[in-house]
Amino acid sequence: MQYAIELYFDKATEQNLSHLAQRVADENISTMLLKWETRPHLTLACFNDVNETACIEQLRLFAQTHKTMLANICSVGMFTDSRTIFASPVMNDSMYQFQKELYEYLGEYDSSGWEWYQPNKWVPHCTLALTHEDPDEAFYKASNLILHEFRKLYGKFVSIGLVKISCPVEEIYTVELQR
Repeated sequence: MQYAIELYFDKATEQNLSHLAQRVADENISTMLLKWETRPHLTLACFNDVNETACIEQLRLFAQTHKTMLANICSVGMFTDSRTIFASPVMNDSMYQFQKELYEYLGEYDSSGWEWYQPNKWVPHCTLALTHEDPDEAFYKASNLILHEFRKLYGKFVSIGLVKISCPVEEIYTVELQR
C-alpha cells in the first residue's frame, strides 16, 4: 500500500481551494479530482509502505515541535505531462525546512519512485484539477476557468496527516501543528 504525508490548510483557505475544484466539476470539464475525495493539501512526502502505528506516533511527535505556517497562495501552475492544474504557495524558508525535516524524520520508509517529493526536488502544489483521463480539451478548459477565477489567498498551514493513496483517499490520522 502507498501512503502520503499531507499538509493541510485552515478552513477558510481549504474552502476557497475546494470551490475552485468544484467549479471545474460544475462546468462539466472534469470530475476526476472529486472522485479522489481528498481535501485541499500539499503532499509533503510519499512512501511505498509504512508502519501505520509507528508513523502516527512519529507524526504526533513531529507536530508537537512544529508551528503553523503562513500559506500565501499567489500563483497557478500546471504539470503538462500529467495534465494537472494546481495552486502554488510561495515557497519560503519555513516550508522548505518543514518538508526537509519531516522527510528526514520519516527516512526509514521507502520513498523510491517518489523522487519529486524529496527535498530539493519538491514542487509544493495544491491540485485543483486532474484532467489526464479526460479529452485533451478538458485541460485547456479547466486551465482557462481557473486562471479567470483564481484569486490570491493568504491563510495558514495548520495540520499534517497520514493518508493511504487510494481512490478515494483514506485519511488515517491528522494532527494539529502548534499555534
